[in-house]
Amino acid sequence: MTNLAMMLFDEMPGGFGLWMFLSIGAVALFVVFIPVTTWIDSQRKEREAFYKAETVRRLTESSGEGAKAAIELMREQDRMGRRKRNEGMKIGGLINIAVGVGLMIFLHALVSGEPVYLCGLIPGLIGVALLTYALLLSPKAE
Repeated sequence: MTNLAMMLFDEMPGGFGLWMFLSIGAVALFVVFIPVTTWIDSQRKEREAFYKAETVRRLTESSGEGAKAAIELMREQDRMGRRKRNEGMKIGGLINIAVGVGLMIFLHALVSGEPVYLCGLIPGLIGVALLTYALLLSPKAE
């Protein structure tokens, strides 16, 4: 495999340097950067969950009113999460519809004799499905 890559890059001026640059870049991306960012994100989520659990524990131990406040806090966070997810689906649906329309226009202008432009229906219909779910079928936040 390396010999094939070297033959390919030897024909270009500075081929070995380009091959080394791309090899080191690929290793840096897939072996170092992605695992480190994933680990950092998981640490952040774990810390947030710990702080949330600690806050709820302290509220429930404080008094009878604390338990009610903790339950209301958990309900409000659940409502906000559902609302955020629903809004994300609406935005995703609109973006997919726009991509589908743009793809249809682009493909129709590129290949005018054949119905290739109908490929734009794929992202467009995905966007319609996302919007339908977000507006009609998703559970409403109280």
